[in-house]
Amino acid sequence: MADTQQVDPKAERKAARLAKQISSFSKAHGGAEGQVAYLGERGARIVLVGEDGNWGDLVAPTYEIAEQAVEKSGITRHESFDGEFAAKVKTGRYEWSRMAGIQVGGPKND
Repeated sequence: MADTQQVDPKAERKAARLAKQISSFSKAHGGAEGQVAYLGERGARIVLVGEDGNWGDLVAPTYEIAEQAVEKSGITRHESFDGEFAAKVKTGRYEWSRMAGIQVGGPKND
């Protein structure tokens, strides 16, 4: 018996749109690498890190769609956001102030 796998046209279109966004990010930043993280019912987060250190993310409705999008885009995919991969991210003043604000209870309005 032949293995028939149903293709969801809506999911295919979503994966293609995400792949196009990933490719655009990669082109704008001299290349890119990514990692897919499961978000539960919300889907999956695709974290992108450009060769120039800039980063961004996209959210896919399912983990499978996120995987398809990354595969279609042709970027290198990491299994985890480990130290070597994370070290490629450039953070600026904004990120550091946000992280510090979260650690001490958020921004204060004097």
